[in-house]
Amino acid sequence: MPRLALYALIVCVLAVTAAVVSFVQGSLLGIVWVLIAGLSSNMVWYYVRRHRMTASSADAA
Repeated sequence: MPRLALYALIVCVLAVTAAVVSFVQGSLLGIVWVLIAGLSSNMVWYYVRRHRMTASSADAA
């Protein structure tokens, strides 16, 4: 797994945790954490997919 994908995955897990804690405490700030979690999960998929594409094109060449 690429390093940037790993960092984005860590951010995603921490953002989900922060969202749960915020909602449990009754704060609507959890909505922002959910949006950050969505963004970081998309970043994880992008970096993993980009890594797979470059690895497969390197194997084909």
